[in-house]
Amino acid sequence: MQSVTLSLFRFGTFRARAWALFQMGPARFALRAIRDIGTIKLCGSGVGEGFTPIPDTSVYAILATWPDHDAARRAMFGTRIFRRYAAMADERMTIFLTPTAARGQWDGATPFTPQKVADAGPVAALTRATVRMRTARRFWRHEPAISRAIGSDPNVLFKIGVGELPLVRQATFSIWPDTASMASFARADGPHATAIRAVRDEGLFKEELYARFRVDAIEGRWAGQTPDLTAARIDHATDMKVAAE
Repeated sequence: MQSVTLSLFRFGTFRARAWALFQMGPARFALRAIRDIGTIKLCGSGVGEGFTPIPDTSVYAILATWPDHDAARRAMFGTRIFRRYAAMADERMTIFLTPTAARGQWDGATPFTPQKVADAGPVAALTRATVRMRTARRFWRHEPAISRAIGSDPNVLFKIGVGELPLVRQATFSIWPDTASMASFARADGPHATAIRAVRDEGLFKEELYARFRVDAIEGRWAGQTPDLTAARIDHATDMKVAAE
């Protein structure tokens, strides 16, 4: 069963940040050499809640696919490159995911293989796009309102914007208590829906991908805490029981 991991690292000192920036080149080769690893995306991060043109030089991310979660954990504990990232970072967190739906492409490929598993309980969404250079200015006019919308939504458990290249190759990742709350945000008649309509009507993206995941585990801490998946599962189970009654 395909495993997807999103590993986040926060670097505090100037030396550590400079090291992380330099690794955007050579770390790709070290990661590709890991046994069992599939797709690899080494990303920087942006300030704000989602797509953002302003980089956050303290935060970097490694997105990877694996045959299963055990293979992912073996690599993270047993390979030099992951151990080095962990040692240099002031804070780190890895989210273990199982893909349940995906459409679109990333660099011309389809990295996620949806699995036939129930996605009740905490779910995650990843939206990734390559913005056309000629339409970038029009797209970024939508960005502040989108960030405010996701940042103020009371249901979102975690969110971060990552990207391979500022302005044009961006992704947002968010965790929600269940598919209903995630769908409600996506379909609401607000800035998010407006941006989606603009993308479709104006052809602002050269390439895009949307994927949904079951959130299986979170290891580590971010901003001093770990997102509470247990509470989300309890809330979802309670909602299901009430609905049945």
